[in-house]
Amino acid sequence: MAEIAAARTGTGGPQDSKKIVEHIAGWALCIVLAMLVTQLHML
Repeated sequence: MAEIAAARTGTGGPQDSKKIVEHIAGWALCIVLAMLVTQLHML
């Protein structure tokens, strides 16, 4: 059972093939955060 769990978990390193949706969601979150900071004049 531990072998199956170990095979499914990734380290998040460059060798892990992440889905493009996760990358797009991450960049979208960064953009939204930057827009919020700009609108609230936090910089």
